[in-house]
Amino acid sequence: MRIPIIPTVIVAAAIATMIGLGIWQLDRKDEKEALIAQAERSLAARDEVILPSNAEAREELLYRRTRVECATVQSLTTVAGTSLRGEKGLAQRATCLLADGTTARVDIGFSRRPEPVDWDGGSVVGTIAPGGRIVATEPLAELEPLAAPDPRDLPNNHLAYAGQWFFFALTALVIYILALRRRSTRARAD
Repeated sequence: MRIPIIPTVIVAAAIATMIGLGIWQLDRKDEKEALIAQAERSLAARDEVILPSNAEAREELLYRRTRVECATVQSLTTVAGTSLRGEKGLAQRATCLLADGTTARVDIGFSRRPEPVDWDGGSVVGTIAPGGRIVATEPLAELEPLAAPDPRDLPNNHLAYAGQWFFFALTALVIYILALRRRSTRARAD
């Protein structure tokens, strides 16, 4: 029986790619575990940090406490949120202009009502959350407290993804072997 060269090369390349993606997911798993561990250490730190002006620097300070002065409220809106008691509803989010001219998104409290609240700004103490926003530690504008950002909420399903890629590679190999056997059987029958 002759093994077809071009289909074999294509299948081998596909299998190698799937295995490579599985190994990459295993590497991402380790990176994510390190990120979560760093975030948990940051969450435990009690000292406040100055909120950086750029988004990349904010991501490096995730889960740290900060204090900002919302000089001007540029806009108020509602987004999905969770209360400190675990209830689902809305977070009231303000886009603030800070004294240095930069902006910050601040989740000021929890509400069940979709209408934005009246809030004229002021001092906000909170935690830097993913996306660079600040989640107020104490609710403002007579709202209820929001659940604090938790690094354990960061998804770390890379092991499952790695397993899927390895399974796909094995499945492709088995299907190709079965196809070659079937081709061999047909060739012998002719």
